[in-house]
Formats: sequence, structure tokens, C-alpha cells
Amino acid sequence: MRPTQILSTPESIEMTNTEVISINNFDFFYSQVQALFSINLSVYEHSVMALIGPSGCGKSTLLRSINRMNDLVDGARVQGKLTVNGNDIYSKGCDVISLRRDIGMVFQKSNPFPKSIYENTCYGLRIAGISDKKFIEQSVEQSLRDAGLWDEVKDRIHENAMGLSGGQQQRLCIARALCVKPKILLMDEPCSALDPIATTKIEELIYNLKKTYTIIIVTHNMQQAARVSDYTGFFLSDGGPGVMVETAPTSKIFSNPSDKRTE
Repeated sequence: MRPTQILSTPESIEMTNTEVISINNFDFFYSQVQALFSINLSVYEHSVMALIGPSGCGKSTLLRSINRMNDLVDGARVQGKLTVNGNDIYSKGCDVISLRRDIGMVFQKSNPFPKSIYENTCYGLRIAGISDKKFIEQSVEQSLRDAGLWDEVKDRIHENAMGLSGGQQQRLCIARALCVKPKILLMDEPCSALDPIATTKIEELIYNLKKTYTIIIVTHNMQQAARVSDYTGFFLSDGGPGVMVETAPTSKIFSNPSDKRTE
């Protein structure tokens, strides 16, 4: 059933679940240009955190900082602290490859490889050097089931993934991320290029996946944030670095925000 309202009690989640991601006084710079300013944020286990705000305010920059994807940008640097499961991911001893294995990423535009549905799904396992055929087959099926795609593709799993619809391709990318068993799933506007029916399927999927994963989603769709998230963080930039104006349970952000700028 499609979630038509906020379907959780964030206050109880905060009390009963552990803090998975902790961000404290976090600044991010592209060379001399500051993109994030003193971000403070806590993300709790088995919850969905939505990041909302206007374009260019730093939402995606923060998301990509959590799995250090911004390392690929020349001149990128950070200040402050960002921990995942208690480990400072910007410390010198951090294993970035292992970090990215634990933190799956789904992008705004679906990006399946020009390979079969099967090979797309198990790509991460292949890269990790896993060759056990039975294990791969089981992992592929389970990941496609978790992504709500198995029943639609099980009879053509060895066909080219480029033949899938846009919504199916996006769910395939989610299955690909899930196949390596991450602990956290990052989603950067995963529905922005999809039609309403495909969007509904992704939203239902997000709601179900939080039983197993901790999810952070960047979205421009306020109604989507209200439907799928337990917590919401609101960003503004005002022409300068991105600032986290307020973070709170989604019900509070949308009904009784503390900051006038959020209202």
C-alpha cells in the first residue's frame, strides 16, 4: 500500500535505535569555495532522513561526503567530523573502498551498465572478487526481490538491462547497490526523472527498505519527503555556503518548524 502520510513515530525511533551517522561542525570546500557550513546532523538506524532545500544549497554535496565520493573532485577538502558507526571516515586510517561497500549510492539518473540484468545486479560482487556461482545467484535473486523487481524480470534476467523501462532501470540500480549488502543507502533524487507510477513504486520500496537499511534521500519534492521520511533536514544557501537551517522529525518540520526560515 502506498504511504499517504507520515507512517512512523520518529520520536520512538530516536529513543530505541542507535546513531549510525554523526556529523559535527562539518565544512566542505571546493578549492577556495565553501559549499557547506558547520553542518550538524544525526541519522538513526532503520530510519529515512530526507534532505530538502533549493537547488545549489549543498544537499547532494553532503550526501556525497558521507561515502567520500567528493574525494574524486580536485581541490575538495573538509573540516569538522563525520563518523559512520563511530568511525571517523575522514581519518587517515579510513579504508575508503570498505566504506563505499558499506554505503550504497543511487543516483538521480538511472545508470545501468550495457550488460544483462543479472550481470548488472551482481556487478559489485564481481568487483569484490566473489566467484561462487550459487552465492551470486542467490544474492541476485534476493537483491531483485528487495528492489521489488524480481517478478518483473525473472524470465528475462539474462537480457540486456537497457531494455527495461526508466522506473525498472532505477530499481535495478537499487538492486545493484543492495547486492553487496551495504548498511546505509544514499539516494540522490532517485525519482526526479520518473513518472508518477514509477515514483510510487520507489517510494513504497524506500518505506520497506528502511526495515533493513538506514536511508538518506535528497529530494526536491516536499510531498515525497513527507511521505517517506522519518526525519527531515532543511537546507538554505542564500548565495553562500550551504547551511542546515533545521533538522527534526518530519512531522514537526512540516507542521510546526522551530525556525521561521523553515516555515
